[in-house]
Amino acid sequence: MKTNTQESQAKVTDADVMNVARTAFQHARAGEAMSLAWLVTAGLPANLANEKGDTLLMLASYHGHVDATRALLLHGADPERTNDRGQTPLAGAAFKGDVTIARLLLDHGARVDGAGPDGKTALMFAAMFDRVEVLELLLARGAAPEFVDAEKRTALDYARAMGARRTAEKLAGLQGTSAPQRA
Repeated sequence: MKTNTQESQAKVTDADVMNVARTAFQHARAGEAMSLAWLVTAGLPANLANEKGDTLLMLASYHGHVDATRALLLHGADPERTNDRGQTPLAGAAFKGDVTIARLLLDHGARVDGAGPDGKTALMFAAMFDRVEVLELLLARGAAPEFVDAEKRTALDYARAMGARRTAEKLAGLQGTSAPQRA
């Protein structure tokens, strides 16, 4: 004989779990901070990653959602977790030129010189894509412009290679060298 408790317990299927995960990723992309916070509080892993290795934090921060990013960080999301391409959320913020998100990630434990397996730092991404404000923030927080990646390239090397004039000038000034010459 079944008790009322047994009858009221719903059977959770793999499909149900997958639907919750899909919903969480939609909330992250849309910046729905309260929904994300509720799901994580209810037991969804704060570092849940999709098939590309993108975590909820990576998606929320990449799309510039400050409140969602903050909510995930406050619930234990790891700002150093890389995706399958070796990118950190801070590198994504640098690529996008989002100073507010970069500052938030740094304030919650992202390493200013953190890098994936290829050694590319957020400073290199900021330099590459001429994101001066992010570059200045990273430098102010202690980023090392002399760091080299797996290809032995610095942030200045990337700025010059990509024709990122403003960041190249700033980085060259730090090294005491002349500004890059255009071809």
